[in-house]
Amino acid sequence: MTETNQPGQPGEANGAQPPDPAAIAGRERLSERVVRTGMFGVHGTPDTSGYGGLKVRRPPPLSSPRPYGSYFDEVADGLADSLEQSGMRFGDAVERVVADRGELTLHVRRRYLTRVARRLRDDPALAFEICTGVSGVHYPLDEGRELHAVYHLLSITHNRRLRLEVSVPDADPHIPSLVDVYPANDWHERETWDFFGIVFDGHPALTRIEMPDDWKGHPQRKDYPLGGIPVEYRGATIPPPDERRSYE
Repeated sequence: MTETNQPGQPGEANGAQPPDPAAIAGRERLSERVVRTGMFGVHGTPDTSGYGGLKVRRPPPLSSPRPYGSYFDEVADGLADSLEQSGMRFGDAVERVVADRGELTLHVRRRYLTRVARRLRDDPALAFEICTGVSGVHYPLDEGRELHAVYHLLSITHNRRLRLEVSVPDADPHIPSLVDVYPANDWHERETWDFFGIVFDGHPALTRIEMPDDWKGHPQRKDYPLGGIPVEYRGATIPPPDERRSYE
């Protein structure tokens, strides 16, 4: 009895089937050597998490449309009227307004900061009598606006709060001091300079407040090295009163 070829098997009368390209490619992928790297393809570094040097695509700066809600519109309109009385335009002094998470933030151009702060303090319709301090923020990827100073204002008269924010570049980190307007900012501006390197022009004594006087760098900046800073011990001595630093 003669054996017959089954359909679809090699050796059938019409010839052998050609190899399947997809099957060949699959076998090749399975045989490839697995190379282990950190997350996001990081290699050549002990940082296997992959987050070192990770670049974040930031959204464009926020700018809230009208109406802002709550008392925010009244504050913005009151400041605009007050600035016009002193010969300034709101749009020149304030580059954008953000109402977010129950807070109103005015992004003020630095050359107008002192005048805006005085109008906010002295105008009875605004009456932000207190500045609870200034803090710094460093955004290394915010080109031309890497350093931010944030001020929190409080109006006891109207029971309102307001944030002012000023942005400056690393290459020119100068912001006018508000000590003449809000004297309690004295130490806060010193701390912000100490940690972030923002220079507050006109401050009566812009010296270190947390780090030693001869410390190099500003340790709260994102580009400040983590670890590896040698500890220097120079003796626990206190100079006599007539040799201590003067703030006059």
